[in-house]
Amino acid sequence: MRRVSIALLALAMVATACATDEEPAAEETTTTTEAMTTTTAAPEPAGAEVTVASSDLGDILTDADGNTLYLFTPDAQSDSVCYDQCEEAWPPLTGDVSAGDGVDGSLLGSTERTDGSVQVTYNGWPLYYFAADNAPGDTNGQGVNDVWYVLDAAGDGIGIAAAGAMVTVASSDLGDILTDADGNTLYLFDPDAQGESVCYDQCEEAWPPLVADATAGEGLDETLLGTTPRDDGSTQVTYNGWPLYYFAADEAPGDTNGQGVNDVWWVVDAAGDAIK
Repeated sequence: MRRVSIALLALAMVATACATDEEPAAEETTTTTEAMTTTTAAPEPAGAEVTVASSDLGDILTDADGNTLYLFTPDAQSDSVCYDQCEEAWPPLTGDVSAGDGVDGSLLGSTERTDGSVQVTYNGWPLYYFAADNAPGDTNGQGVNDVWYVLDAAGDGIGIAAAGAMVTVASSDLGDILTDADGNTLYLFDPDAQGESVCYDQCEEAWPPLVADATAGEGLDETLLGTTPRDDGSTQVTYNGWPLYYFAADEAPGDTNGQGVNDVWWVVDAAGDAIK
């Protein structure tokens, strides 16, 4: 019996020792360490950069990615008059900007738009992109409707001075109608009553006036060409006394989407009368 008791005591001591050895391991598996976390503030977005890039038209203004910037002559180096349909086709450059290589920082400025955003200006001209430019370096907006131009490093529109518009006659489904030299349709506005333009603000955004020195193309009676002053100081071309306009929703030469709009907008024949 004594031997049995001693054996049982020895077993109990071994079991106690094993339990004691395992306890630290159990504690280690249940001990957790609080993770230390650090919150880093997101960087402020960088402002746009206006820079000068080489193109087939010469050195022109672009953003830092090489996307071409344009001016709109009806803005007349003042507040933008490009909204609604115009703004969809010609998105304004908005936000803070810095001057890149070749840009005169003193010519950079801004103007407030009607939605409260701030549009970048250069040499007083509000700056725009053209929605139909698909890649950096594209200049598809140059000369559109004789009112949209790329800018040089001095902030002047390239080609404006030499752009004298030619009014000519082109064939269409409506007959022979007045267009510019590129085939873009020209319209008259009944309320003008063969006098000064009464199309301003939202009207002017949808119906950009033809403003340039004009010459008569083939089929046109040069004696019917004239001009009329606009409120912004620009000079609008007239034919047979009618101020002439483009339609912003005409997307390509030959389009006549403005014909009959609201029963006041009409294409014009070679005699200077509305085709209705």
